[in-house]
Amino acid sequence: MRPMLATRGSHVPTGESWTHEVKWDGIRLLADARPAAPAVRLWTRNENDATIAWPELVESAPGRDLLVDGEVIALNESGLPDFGVLQDRMHVRRAATAEAKSRLLPATFMVFDLLRLDGRDLTGEPLSRRRERLEELVADGVVAGTWQVPPAYDDGAMLFDATLQQGLEGIVSKRLASRYEPGVRSPHWLKFPHRKRSSYVVGGWRLETDSADRLGALLVGEPTAKGLVYRGRVGSGIAGAKGPALRELLDPLTRADSPFVDEVPRLDALGTRWVEPVVVVDVEALGLSSQLRLRQPSYRGVRPDLTPEDLT
Repeated sequence: MRPMLATRGSHVPTGESWTHEVKWDGIRLLADARPAAPAVRLWTRNENDATIAWPELVESAPGRDLLVDGEVIALNESGLPDFGVLQDRMHVRRAATAEAKSRLLPATFMVFDLLRLDGRDLTGEPLSRRRERLEELVADGVVAGTWQVPPAYDDGAMLFDATLQQGLEGIVSKRLASRYEPGVRSPHWLKFPHRKRSSYVVGGWRLETDSADRLGALLVGEPTAKGLVYRGRVGSGIAGAKGPALRELLDPLTRADSPFVDEVPRLDALGTRWVEPVVVVDVEALGLSSQLRLRQPSYRGVRPDLTPEDLT
């Protein structure tokens, strides 16, 4: 199953028919728990098994039959949830490595929806009822430990302002009557991010100036019906260990020609090493310029949970 997705909203809705939650800067997971072993399986939004990467979530799994939707988060040095902090954990595929990293960088599973309980499918019930059942599980001590159920709020405007002041990612407003629609980007769920972060596809990379091997910038694009459209170079945010990690990911994808359907400016194309357009990254920017290029972009991390098709 793929999770239900939110649509970007234009204004925070008001009224008793809506509820509002914090938008977490983490990794979306569905958790399928069973009373018998294996206790829980964790699935990314692309239906990839991520169980081995999060042993502390497995250890806290409820001893009930349930399917929940939520976001894995970890805190940065400022005490704020930060997707970038999770980069070192999300690719782990060895149990011993995952155990070691969980002790150094513990994660929390913020559970915000209940889709199945004791064999009963709840996706057809309204969100208001699903949340009631979820909060009952918290009260009964079923959901505890590294699994947490964050509060929902009636006042969306208040929450929007509070999350902005606290440096959080934003908010999500949800219609209380909404059913859970797997894989659907629904107008009944609206997201209001504070940061202008979007996902793009890598089409090439360039060496750092005066370096023979260090990656210095990514060339990224936006998938469209016509193909991958060039959106600019991203050089900020690729310092330290991030550059070598990106090279390890991109080197096997080398190709002879540009994957972009439009012409890349000569200055940007000079010295670029083209790659197959399959890697998705998150980029923060001040919107697009009049030439439809990213303004002051900054690399935020690879998104292995997304494919280029998810962005179209």
